[in-house]
Amino acid sequence: MAKLYFNYSTMNAGKSTLLLQAAHNYRERGMETRLLTTGTDTRAGLGRIGSRIGISAAAETCGPDDDLFARAEAWLSEAEIACIFVDEAQFLTPEQVWQLACVADDLSVPVMCYGLRVDFQGRLFPASAALLAWADDMREVRTICHCGRKATMVVRKDAKGRVLTEGAQVQVGGNETYLSLCRRHWREATGEASPL
Repeated sequence: MAKLYFNYSTMNAGKSTLLLQAAHNYRERGMETRLLTTGTDTRAGLGRIGSRIGISAAAETCGPDDDLFARAEAWLSEAEIACIFVDEAQFLTPEQVWQLACVADDLSVPVMCYGLRVDFQGRLFPASAALLAWADDMREVRTICHCGRKATMVVRKDAKGRVLTEGAQVQVGGNETYLSLCRRHWREATGEASPL
């Protein structure tokens, strides 16, 4: 039985690296996969999934109005698909997460989603909330805070390195913009900002 998977973490945990490695493992065994990412994060280039350690692969992109169930049906009309990999899953819509659940249920294709769980204010992304609710299997990809504890939160910094506590939920950036921390150090960095 195919499943919907959610592999989640904070920034810099290696989610994209794990995705690319898993997709490589399928292809190495002669199995067809599809890689999908949103058009929101283009740091590796539009239509590319890139890892901070330097590996990348071409991927199809989707926007908020795309029907991912219909996209999967179209792929299956061309070839047998062993697995669909989705990077930056936090940028999907909840409706698209449901469509991916239906791909696993109705089309019998496993869907492996990789993304952030919470934003810089400690709030769930809407798609991440949907994945936490509907995924058959969830795996935390661990990374660490500077103190050595597990990092579960992320702060956003401005150009001068100051921690921000307000702003749009989505702002694409890398190490220059975001820092993963344990909850205790996130609270200190944000001045005890509450996610409520």
